[in-house]
Amino acid sequence: MSVEQTELPHWAPAYGGAQSTGVIRRSADDFIVNEIQSFELSGEGEHAFLHIEKCGENTDFIARLLSRFAGVRQRDVSYAGLKDRHARTTQWFSVWLPGKPDPDWSELNSDTLKVLQATRHSRKLKRGSLAGNQFILKIRDWKGNKELLEQQLNSIKEQGVPNYFGEQRFGREGANINKALALFAGAKLSRNLRGMYLSAARSYLFNQIVSQRVQNATWDQALDGDLLMFTDSHSFFKADLSDSTVSERIQSLDIHPTAALWGKGELETSQTVAEIEHQTVSEHSEIAKGLIKFGLEQDRRAMRSQVKDLQWTFLDAECLELQFSLNAGSYATAVLREIIDTSTS
Repeated sequence: MSVEQTELPHWAPAYGGAQSTGVIRRSADDFIVNEIQSFELSGEGEHAFLHIEKCGENTDFIARLLSRFAGVRQRDVSYAGLKDRHARTTQWFSVWLPGKPDPDWSELNSDTLKVLQATRHSRKLKRGSLAGNQFILKIRDWKGNKELLEQQLNSIKEQGVPNYFGEQRFGREGANINKALALFAGAKLSRNLRGMYLSAARSYLFNQIVSQRVQNATWDQALDGDLLMFTDSHSFFKADLSDSTVSERIQSLDIHPTAALWGKGELETSQTVAEIEHQTVSEHSEIAKGLIKFGLEQDRRAMRSQVKDLQWTFLDAECLELQFSLNAGSYATAVLREIIDTSTS
């Protein structure tokens, strides 16, 4: 199989596919993302914590700006996750200032950046240490059947969505997968680019496995040999289908079946699930072997994403507003793709 000669596949939708069309991100205010913190700040310590609203700038740019402004090394500035530049987003940054007072952070305020809050904490902000993100999205020029849309949204609210990695992870027309294949063939790349392309390749295999389970209508139920993950934890355990509470807990969105994040090590699933994963990965052996060659460790990721606090309203006949929250690592585009065809956006 060669990804280089194909576009990204259309990974299977869970609820019949998008029945509406619309435009997203006509302006930054159509795509609002607010970071949800996973811990309380003490108000004391060596690390300045800044709650920043940004628009039109990426997270790395803001981190470099904070480094220069505070006169610290770039590695002394931390953040929990990346936020899109083509959106209005709020997120936290930490700046290590041992024995130093805070500068006047308000001097950073501009048309594209606003410091909403500044406080202190005893520890730096680590990557991944966020509970999730809240989204407020406007879909312009919406066209479709409102009754079908309501049915799909209610299904999403009750059952979640397949936890696909968003297409933005793979670059334009899957370019990051092609770069990963070039890397596997011996191309020399910087460490940062190498990490990005390896992540894209592993995400591609994950999406392929999930798509297969969606096609089999088993993405939201336990099969023989499944590993199940808790909603708000990365911990997982082997499914015991003789336990009648397993299906109840899956239905209540407390636990979810998982799929492999490919890498070296033994596959921990067994029976039916192991067969599905081995078969799917064998169809993309060039990617699978490359991930092992570069030393990525095998891991698991939930196949389903709970869409929390989902609300929707029509601001006018052609403007749909969605509000919801997702756990860290899940993509808003995985929700949108189930209901809206934005290919003409």
